[in-house]
Amino acid sequence: MNSSTISIDTASAITDLSRRTWWRRISAEKVTRVKNDDRGRTVLLWEEVAPHMPVAMTPEDKALVLLADAGDADAQNDLGQLFLVSGKPHAAFYWFALAAQQNQPDAMQWLGHCYVNGKGVAKDENMGVMWIAKAAALGHVIAQGQMQGLIGRALANPATTA
Repeated sequence: MNSSTISIDTASAITDLSRRTWWRRISAEKVTRVKNDDRGRTVLLWEEVAPHMPVAMTPEDKALVLLADAGDADAQNDLGQLFLVSGKPHAAFYWFALAAQQNQPDAMQWLGHCYVNGKGVAKDENMGVMWIAKAAALGHVIAQGQMQGLIGRALANPATTA
């Protein structure tokens, strides 16, 4: 695959334009559909996607996007952090979820953070704690501290039953 192409899924994640919108643009010949990549994914030219990105991308950021698109969990986590800091929580959540599914502990902790705080996803404290616990089980120091804090508070304030 050419280094100047990205999947339609990545194009959708980094531009806030839906897959359907990208397919309409392909049908109207406003963007070029490149031959599918070796994983069978529809790919587009980076240069035609880049103008639609809501976040300015440096050459290093472009390299990160290409690595993340290729499935690199560390790059996906880093890209999630880039989008979270840039005020694009939906894009951040997308990348954290992909990396977390590959057992990337930092992404799991960030995914938990997104769930607990409702960033890029509906607030769901149970899902958040689940992802933080998974990260803690994999040795993520921050997640371990968060879990110890939750357990400490639960022990200090046990629920009373009638």
